[in-house]
Amino acid sequence: MTLKVIKKIALISGSETGFRKELNIVSWNGKEPKYDLRSWSPEGIALKGLTLTEEEAKELQKVLNEIFTEQAE
Repeated sequence: MTLKVIKKIALISGSETGFRKELNIVSWNGKEPKYDLRSWSPEGIALKGLTLTEEEAKELQKVLNEIFTEQAE
């Protein structure tokens, strides 16, 4: 399985041990690039994560906006 990071978007979190969670746009096995939220080891090895199409990412954004708007009220 091959992974190519097309664009680094954001570092979501990091730890003192060097592990980090990033949001990137990636292509797996030469397929259409997707949004990818994943943990990375200090050596740059991709760990467990989640990939989303643009439509799925927009739907997730909508749901999260609803959740955080409700919490703010």
